[in-house]
Amino acid sequence: MDFTPTASFPTPTAQPRFRDTVEQWMRQFQDWLCQQLEAADGMGVFREDAWVHHSGGGGRSRVLTGGQIIEKGGVNFSAVEGRMSEAAARTLLMPDPNYFATGVSVVQHPGSPLVPISHMNVRYFEAGNGEAWFGGGLDLTPIYVDETQARWFHQQIADVCAAHNSAYYPRFKQWADEYFYLPHRQETRGIGGIFFDRLIVGKEADAESLFAFVRSVGEVYGRTYCELLRQNAGRPHTERQKQWQLMRRGRYAEFNLAIDRGTRFGLETGGRTESILMSLPPQAEWHYNFPIEPGSPEEATQQWLRPGLDWLTIPPATV
Repeated sequence: MDFTPTASFPTPTAQPRFRDTVEQWMRQFQDWLCQQLEAADGMGVFREDAWVHHSGGGGRSRVLTGGQIIEKGGVNFSAVEGRMSEAAARTLLMPDPNYFATGVSVVQHPGSPLVPISHMNVRYFEAGNGEAWFGGGLDLTPIYVDETQARWFHQQIADVCAAHNSAYYPRFKQWADEYFYLPHRQETRGIGGIFFDRLIVGKEADAESLFAFVRSVGEVYGRTYCELLRQNAGRPHTERQKQWQLMRRGRYAEFNLAIDRGTRFGLETGGRTESILMSLPPQAEWHYNFPIEPGSPEEATQQWLRPGLDWLTIPPATV
């Protein structure tokens, strides 16, 4: 698989404060990623909805609907500040209720059940006590698992991680397996990826090193997911596969509403509800005891949805 970006990946420009430099890059990254996704889709266009946060700052929500490949996709930027309640600070493990946060959050829901759902998030926080950290990650939720593409996806991420720290991929891959997990279903949301919730500046590494890693995460997401869109867009699918997609989308919604910390942070801090719930699919279904036929592709996919799989070494057609 090969992918050539349609526009240059943004590089940061130094600002008076480090947080301003990060915020500026987040804005530029949103622009770049929307360009990549529009080019890969070939028809859809992101529509922007700018908003203001009640306690300071704001954001730009960009949503693409009815594209050639993407049925509903969002690329949201925000930079907000304020003071959350003491209860919210305890729930979110914030060392101080005063905060600044900036980031880009992405979820793409393709129309075809043979094109995987994707998620990516990169973010930066500063607490009122001076503590600062980066977070983020990316993961893939195929409706039907393609083992070759799953290995390729993980290899791209592993290579990027290795360029920054040899321990990052195994550490953050395990973190993703544990985080993107539905305990009430006893299954992972998809095939995982990487997740890092709180890389503290000065403890994990210096600010510039962590910022460089986060930029690499954003770049590898845009490159790999756009390639997967192109690889899978033209494959024909059946009504049964579409029904399976709607059921799997329901599991995705369960995770985002019941478990996702970003959703909780946005709601706890009085964020914009439409932007926070952008991640939900346009359609989903819940069936009582949905029948899965033994030996079917649906059963095969379910067997892949478990933590701890080593996608870099797992052999083809092995469950």
